[in-house]
Amino acid sequence: MAVCAICTNFAVRKESLTMQKTRNLLVDTARQLFAKNGLEATTMNEIAQASGKGRRTLYTYFSSKEEIYIAVIQSELDRLSSRMEEVARQEMSPEKKMVKLFFAHLEFVKETVYRNGNLRAEFFRDVWRVESVRKNFDRNEMILFRRVMNEGNDKGVFDIRNVKLMSMITHYCLKGCEVPYIYGRIGVQSPEELYPYVFRMVTKALGNERYRNDFRY
Repeated sequence: MAVCAICTNFAVRKESLTMQKTRNLLVDTARQLFAKNGLEATTMNEIAQASGKGRRTLYTYFSSKEEIYIAVIQSELDRLSSRMEEVARQEMSPEKKMVKLFFAHLEFVKETVYRNGNLRAEFFRDVWRVESVRKNFDRNEMILFRRVMNEGNDKGVFDIRNVKLMSMITHYCLKGCEVPYIYGRIGVQSPEELYPYVFRMVTKALGNERYRNDFRY
């Protein structure tokens, strides 16, 4: 009986992994076609043919092009979340970690927009639809900021009385920088040139007065 249960669980996990692999293939195929041809010019038939899975399989996972478009956006946001989490786990001072999170966010958004070619127009044209998908990412990013801010408070290098509010302010300020950063309107030539200014902003806004003179970039 126990052996049968183990075999059944293994079969279920294997099937689940296979389904996830197929879904990922369909999403990435759609992303590439959207990037090449644009959202409106790409059909479900073209996605099915390019994936090698056929219409029946495609419609098993997605009922419409709108649904697969949302899945493409979500997959890109999942990649960004993973990148941000990697930064948050690194061993470094809280103030440097905050700055690195800023640049991880901005650089990844810029990279994502440009690697998606014609699809990038949709990101800006249909901002409200993209925003609806971003809600989970935005919330998770604010939670991530709170973790780092609390770490800084615990170590005495930050002096933030309302961490939740400050994480929200930080998130929305960063979000507002996305489009200017993508188009190079910030007024600098490279992230390296911008880094000292962001570091100074972080230490002045978040830092404990006793430690501000000790901060170096």
